[in-house]
Amino acid sequence: MRGKRIVLSIAALGLGLLVSGLWATGLLDAPAAEAQRAVPKSRGAMQLSFAPVVKAATPAVVNVYVSTRVSGYVSPFRNDPVFGRFLEDFGMPRERVENSLGSGVIVSADGLIVTNAHVIKSRGTAEIRVVLSDRREFNARVIQQDKKTDIAILKIDGARERLPFLRFADSDALEVGDLVLAIGNPFGVGQTVTSGIISALGRSQVGKSDNQVFIQTDAAINPGNSGGALVDMDGRLVGINTAIFSRSGGSNGIGFAIPANLVRLYVESASSGRAVARVWIGAKLQDVGRDIAQSLGLERVSGAIVSDISRGGPAASAGLRVGDVVTAVDGRDVSDARGARYRMTTTGVGRTAKLTILRNGRSRTVSIRLAALPKPSRNDVRLLRGQHPFDGVQVANPVPAVIDQLNVRQGDGVVVLGVRRDGYGASLGFRRGDVIVEVSGRRVATIRDLQRVLRRRQRFWEIAVRRGDRLVRWQVQG
Repeated sequence: MRGKRIVLSIAALGLGLLVSGLWATGLLDAPAAEAQRAVPKSRGAMQLSFAPVVKAATPAVVNVYVSTRVSGYVSPFRNDPVFGRFLEDFGMPRERVENSLGSGVIVSADGLIVTNAHVIKSRGTAEIRVVLSDRREFNARVIQQDKKTDIAILKIDGARERLPFLRFADSDALEVGDLVLAIGNPFGVGQTVTSGIISALGRSQVGKSDNQVFIQTDAAINPGNSGGALVDMDGRLVGINTAIFSRSGGSNGIGFAIPANLVRLYVESASSGRAVARVWIGAKLQDVGRDIAQSLGLERVSGAIVSDISRGGPAASAGLRVGDVVTAVDGRDVSDARGARYRMTTTGVGRTAKLTILRNGRSRTVSIRLAALPKPSRNDVRLLRGQHPFDGVQVANPVPAVIDQLNVRQGDGVVVLGVRRDGYGASLGFRRGDVIVEVSGRRVATIRDLQRVLRRRQRFWEIAVRRGDRLVRWQVQG
């Protein structure tokens, strides 16, 4: 009986591999391929092994070791993708060595590696070593990273032969319940494989950035797994493991991965030697809450409502209006503002996205050209110095890059980017993201307006600052 069971298991495994091969080569039609998503019907089917997938995928998953020496004046804004070049002198003296451990995935035969930006932590001179599953070691360098999406692209130096790599899957084709494997180096114990399913898709309330939308899985992910691979049953990369929800620091079965379609965008950009352009539509989106849904008569608490539109931007040109509710992008439903921005990001700059919107209770489609986020000019940023309350405060005009980066409203006022510790402004408690709207009874809309007011010496300064949803007022002696 035991011999028959083994034969049955081997036969079922062979059949499964045959079907996978036919599907991959296109010899199996879509309905037959879809039939693979089935509950096991026999003991033999339940005894199938993940070993073939593991053997194909693990050679492309690496351990990443980072040693960073930080010394001198290091600005906390140094890696800011928009304002870093303006804020280099905002720093503090320190010197230390930072070590971090994580995982990475080789995605090209010439040695491009994807990992998490939080694994790299390159705020100084970093030494990066990657170790393959066969114990080969290489030096690597960062060629691109984006802290907002938590993606970093490395390049291996010194590889003399083609390296094993993983191909990308279409993460939009995933379904809740699909089997996946997580591969990485948890706690530094060595390469480890765990299995699970896709628990949820489009998780947008987890990350810190407006651009972060995650795949959720119950495959065990632990510290050290960050940057590792989440693969499907064809051994293709469906996501980069990034975070866990845990009170203990270990896996509780709630892990999150960056979708492969977003990762692919950064890999293609790095391969071409250019940075990923941030998508800008010239409109501010916010989540549809219960109150908004009720006031608009919506059937579901879902979607992204347009709360502000920039003059002359793509949204204005497309005919979007304040109060429109975006329910889908390119035919894919969006549940909130982050989901809408993610869909437009993966569509890409220079392309046209079709937004399904609700306006006055009726559904319609609007085509919008996705533009690159305009960068601020040097005239849009100033470090203020002098005998006034704003001494040492770095400010910016409310241009699109500032509105997008700090989530402020268009035309609200002059925005605080940073505060030097040696300036008078630091003692008053100015914060990054504060919006200066009024000084001594005069409306302040631009840096020029602010500088004009500051030229006049005053006995008392009256300052109004918008901080989030609050208006804060100060009276300062001149």
